[in-house]
This record gives sequence, structure tokens and C-alpha cells, in this order.
Amino acid sequence: MNLLIMGPPGSGKGTQSKLVVEKYGLVHISTGDIFRKAIKEKSELGHLAKSYIEKGEYVPDDIVCEVIEDRLAEDDCKNGFLLDGFPRTIYQAVKLEQMLEKLNKKIDHVLKIDVDPYVLVKRRAGRRVCSNCGSSYHLEFKPPVTKGACDKCGHAIVQRADDTEETAFKRLDIYLKSTYPLVEYYDAKELLRNIHGFGTIERVFFRINRELEKYDNH
Repeated sequence: MNLLIMGPPGSGKGTQSKLVVEKYGLVHISTGDIFRKAIKEKSELGHLAKSYIEKGEYVPDDIVCEVIEDRLAEDDCKNGFLLDGFPRTIYQAVKLEQMLEKLNKKIDHVLKIDVDPYVLVKRRAGRRVCSNCGSSYHLEFKPPVTKGACDKCGHAIVQRADDTEETAFKRLDIYLKSTYPLVEYYDAKELLRNIHGFGTIERVFFRINRELEKYDNH
């Protein structure tokens, strides 16, 4: 099974992705993870990606498509994958179809996490990560035991450059203008599965499973 998950920044799609890939034995392909790893390693791709991300902009289409095409061609994707953060535009969606056609693959379902995007700006602005081990926290929903310090390793927790409220609003605006047209694109292909995104992590995951089982039983 090959899946695609989409939703506004901070909608919880990353958390849901990890649960989905664990249950269904899929490979999780996250453009955000790929670029953050490249930035940490200070590679050429990392320097390039950082210059866009710190301004609250998305990495250009052609760069992202090249990275994804290389990843999809790897052996571990043969038994199924979940794309998280790609495609973001119609152009990327068309390129993805071309990539998959060459690999004799297709997208089976597009999971769209439905939430009020403006509520999510506040949620995103509260996110923090450990500067050392990368553990995730939230000032309201998952604060560390000791203020400002990671529970696991004790290092300082920090706010990522792309998690500030100003950047979150900018990313949201970009999402609504460039990514939302994908909803109509995949709906026309009868691949769109709308998932109500508020409630507990477990409840949202239950809704995802219900949708996948409903269509797979047809």
C-alpha cells in the first residue's frame, strides 16, 4: 500500500504518519526529516534547504522532486511507503505520478487531516525540540519536567526557526495558496480520504484506520 498524507503545518500528520507506517509496515518518507538531516550534517543539500526554511519558504520544486525520486527508487520502498510533506503543489503531484509510473507504482490513498488551520498556528508556535537528541515537546501539551531542559538528556530545548508564530502564519498562507489545490486534484482521482483531525492522537488514528479498511474492503 502506497499512501500520501497531507494537512496544514502542525496538523499532527507527522505523528499520525509514524503510527500508520508502524501498523502497516510502510516506509515513512518525510521531506522535512530528509532536509533536517541534511542541515544537521551540513551537506550541500542542507545548506541549500536551510536558506529557504529559515525564511519560512518551501524548498523549490525541482530540488524536492530530485530528492524524492532518489528515495522512492530505494529497495525498502518496494513493500509500500507513506509520503509526508510531498507533494505540496500540482506540479509536484504530476512529477510524482511520472516517477511512480517509471517504477510501476501508484498512490492508493491520500489521507487529508482536516483541521482549522488558523487554530494550528498557536499550536505550532508552542513546539520545542531538544538541541542535542531531537526529542519533541510542546509548552502547553507536552512540557518537559524541568523547564527548558530535555527529559531524556538534560540539554536545552529550543524553538526551531520554522516554528515561530510569524513563520507559522507565513507557511500557512503558502499552504493555503499552493497546496490546497491538491485537494481538488486528488478528489477528482477519487483518492482523497478526509480525516477529522481534532481529538486525541488515538482517536485520529482510529479514524484513519477506519477509512483505509473501508476502501480496502471494497
